Amino acid sequence: MSNDALRARPALTLFCRKPVPGTGKRRLARCLGEAQTLAVASALLECVLEDAAAWPDQLIISPAEASDAQWAGRLVSRPAWVVPQPHGNLGERIAKVDAVVRARGCDRVLFIGSDAPSMRLEDLTAARAALDHSDIVLIPAADGGVTLMGSRVAWPDLTDLPWSEASLGEALERRCAHSGRAVTRLAGSYDVDTPADLARAVDQLAGDTRPARRRLHALLRELALTEPGAEDLGGVAGAPR
Repeated sequence: MSNDALRARPALTLFCRKPVPGTGKRRLARCLGEAQTLAVASALLECVLEDAAAWPDQLIISPAEASDAQWAGRLVSRPAWVVPQPHGNLGERIAKVDAVVRARGCDRVLFIGSDAPSMRLEDLTAARAALDHSDIVLIPAADGGVTLMGSRVAWPDLTDLPWSEASLGEALERRCAHSGRAVTRLAGSYDVDTPADLARAVDQLAGDTRPARRRLHALLRELALTEPGAEDLGGVAGAPR
């Protein structure tokens, strides 16, 4: 396929980490332990892959470690580019992967993570459509971050933004606006980082019919019933609030 053809097809870039014990989701691990945290992380990844497989345009899988490139290439059965994340903070990694994707011919690039299970394919296509009339599109997260960020132009400097803080979403939007980029903010979502987020997911996914979401919902209900310290899951006691 020519670069001109690719340029008309926006790219969805999935930032993900290979689920392994002792890595990632530390706030959950303090409550659930390593084995159950690994199960949750794996189930969350299955959810986002469910949407990525249905994405109609160019798909990029961006693993956190270059050594996981082969693993990343096997995550979906459809064609996808694998672009490992470089070293640096999240802002540096996004900017560098974004530059690689644009150099390959895509000029509208969406970034998502692997821990926002309520996101739907419709949210991704709405973000793609927003870039027809806006430079930047953001989907804010309930904790003050973002669950999606996309652009049809190169990003401003993202290095010094508060990536692990609740002020990230506002800081990112302000940086883009001050750099002369038009920003569209879509309806908010949430991501899963803390035990309270698990309770929200149990509630929000109760009627979700997508297979991976059903498996995640069943897992979270089981954890709420059986794990020591289940009261830390935001008051869930075996049934959606």
